[in-house]
Amino acid sequence: MRSYRRLRLIVPVLLCALAVLAARPTTAHKEPGTGPETGLSAEVVRLYEEAAVATQQYEAGRKEADAQRAEAQRAEALLDVQRRHIASLHEDLGRIARAQYRSSGGLPVAAHIILADSPESLMRGQHAFSQADLAVNNAISKNRRAEARLAADEARAADRWQALERRNTQLAALKADIEQKLETARSELQGQADAAVAAGACRGAVRLDQPVTGFTDGDWVAPVETYELSASYGSGGARWSNRHTGQDFAVPIGTPVRAVGAGRVVKVSCGGPFGMEVVLKHAGGYYTQYAHLASLAVDQGEHVSPGQWIGQSGTTGNSTGPHLHFEARITAESGSSVDPVSWLTARGVSL
Repeated sequence: MRSYRRLRLIVPVLLCALAVLAARPTTAHKEPGTGPETGLSAEVVRLYEEAAVATQQYEAGRKEADAQRAEAQRAEALLDVQRRHIASLHEDLGRIARAQYRSSGGLPVAAHIILADSPESLMRGQHAFSQADLAVNNAISKNRRAEARLAADEARAADRWQALERRNTQLAALKADIEQKLETARSELQGQADAAVAAGACRGAVRLDQPVTGFTDGDWVAPVETYELSASYGSGGARWSNRHTGQDFAVPIGTPVRAVGAGRVVKVSCGGPFGMEVVLKHAGGYYTQYAHLASLAVDQGEHVSPGQWIGQSGTTGNSTGPHLHFEARITAESGSSVDPVSWLTARGVSL
């Protein structure tokens, strides 16, 4: 009876809850890190990893194929040496035969006995000829076996090289397919970022499953792992009213951007000349800015650790191409930047 009464009380409560859920507006804001843009950002990261693996496999296969090709060439060179040696032995044997003929070497043994100065002289001559003939024949037989063995090794090396070439062709096709998918995903990611910047509204943090790092509090790292330095601090250009206020890192769209050190997110913005940007505050009163992003992986007020992914690079805002604009500042706002390369160098990070 007690269970029945409890059930009678629970059922109305559940019905009320369902009614409340049904009455919620369908245009409510999505939670950060949800929706199709989350999948796209993660897809870009995944494709980057797959492209890196495919490139490594292709390069390893290419090097192995080159080694096999060199092995086949070495085998062929050894064969040429052996063939020349055998030809030389054949010439020596011909000279011996011609010398025998000129010195009546074709006469029967009985005639040699009659014509010989002494039996000892005859035996010495016959023994010397027999030893020379045996040595030449042995050498020819030995080198023929070596030639057959080297030819078999060469054939095996050539077969292995051809198999590697076929495998490399397949790897190259796989690599090209992944890179094409990556290019498409990057384009879509940038399109979403441009739309957000045009609307002046960030989509919210996209949580990415980044790899475990060995960084600890107090460590400092470069804002991206693989890059080329482009516009430097203080350089001139038509796109800046005075001088360039940061250091640019040329990287493809969707490259994970890292917090250079431990800190707190004090600004997340999606409009203006910097496009989509993040500003962090670090110990000691310094700030770092990460601009022209294509996606955000942190929210304002969040604490970050060294090396943590805080977004993905892009080309939003006042940008001529995909890159990360990085600044080190003494305040959170523009106009207080210091040389970011020197600032990182002082913290043990060489660019």
